[in-house]
Amino acid sequence: MVVLTRQDVSDAAGRIAGRVLRTPVLEVAPGLFLKLEQLQHSGSFKVRGAFNRLLSAGDLPASGVIAASGGNHGLAVAHAARALGVRAEIFVPEVTSPVKVAGLRALGAHITQTGAIYSEAAEAAAKRAAETGALEVHAYDQPEVVAGQGTVGLELMEQTGGVDTVLVAVGGGGLVAGITLGVSGDAGDAHGAQGSGGLGGSGGPRVVAVEPELIPTLHDALAAGEPVRVPVSGVAADALGATRLGTIAYGVVSRAGVRSVLVPDDAIVAARRALWERHRVVAEHAGATAYAALLSGAYVREPGERVAVVVCGANTDPATLAAEA
Repeated sequence: MVVLTRQDVSDAAGRIAGRVLRTPVLEVAPGLFLKLEQLQHSGSFKVRGAFNRLLSAGDLPASGVIAASGGNHGLAVAHAARALGVRAEIFVPEVTSPVKVAGLRALGAHITQTGAIYSEAAEAAAKRAAETGALEVHAYDQPEVVAGQGTVGLELMEQTGGVDTVLVAVGGGGLVAGITLGVSGDAGDAHGAQGSGGLGGSGGPRVVAVEPELIPTLHDALAAGEPVRVPVSGVAADALGATRLGTIAYGVVSRAGVRSVLVPDDAIVAARRALWERHRVVAEHAGATAYAALLSGAYVREPGERVAVVVCGANTDPATLAAEA
């Protein structure tokens, strides 16, 4: 069993420094913050975990790196591979946005589009990695990837001076697990990180996972007491479409008491529109999912509560945003 600590996240921050952007935080109302991770290299937070995985590996194989992705992870791996001068081979499912496929091509990645959903592309990528010896970079269930994503939480706490609650969208769980570690008040591990946190507690802020109703990976895992397979569909399926929560993520969030709230697709669409109309923030559906919890009432902010919302990605066609307006 892999046990990650806040120190792993701190180590990742040092390792990837200079390779990733310190994305801005926008206070859109008193005590309400948006962490603008959609402005990151490759258009999402994913590049943090990709760089940490590659840089942790030492000498990379001649066959390069390989990853399966709904799009954003592939873009991140391709970006990191190009920066480090190695070959990237990316497997994506058929539901992947054409914008993301075009981005992969622009980064020089070798693309295989296969399978109806992410898990089928992941099976093909794992088989190919075994054949070629390429370094596999998992989208969410590798220690180095999770630790890299957690650097979002470290930055957020520094930039805001501390918050009571962090709202994070969930697919496979790498981001929510990393942030849970990164914002923890305990530098040792995730145990007890959330129990006394929030609204004046000493254990760090509470972390709330936000998921589409049509992809309840964490919600169903918590109900079952372990990761379980869930159906995948809806507007955010290309980015949040993991059929099963990662085992690393489950271990972190279940120990830390992270809870899940579910939002319908129409709330995600409305949140994406609101981010643009109110704040001129362009986000893909997955990037707007955490914000949808606030707008829909799935998460109700308490008086005086300091809340941060992670806007996690922006790899979208602007025409689709206009069409939904």
